[in-house]
Amino acid sequence: MVEVVAALIWDDDKFMICQRPANKARALLWEFVGGKVEQGETKEQALVRECKEELNILLSVGDVFMDVIHEYPDLTVYLTLFNATIAEGEPQKLEHNDIQWITPSEITNYDFCPADEEILTKLIESRK
Repeated sequence: MVEVVAALIWDDDKFMICQRPANKARALLWEFVGGKVEQGETKEQALVRECKEELNILLSVGDVFMDVIHEYPDLTVYLTLFNATIAEGEPQKLEHNDIQWITPSEITNYDFCPADEEILTKLIESRK
């Protein structure tokens, strides 16, 4: 099982989603920014590192929004999604194909990675 972390970054009533690059697994699907936890890192440290590498931002990591275990055909991920805010910098597309800020009501307009489906349902429900 691969341990991964991701950030739920809000700006008023919108949150950030990122489109995976065309040359990676789950190409061009949308996701929350994040990545794998490396050996010796805490989940929070991994999330700060990934956001610096992928978006060139400094992240302030908050509490856990939720945990999800998802089995893809090629791997199983244990995903921890943290509430987070941008402490410094403007997001840049260093790795992703695109970046969008959307409201929960716009979720259905995007094709997300399957591991994010439970999270998206919770986001929609929490905003009703």
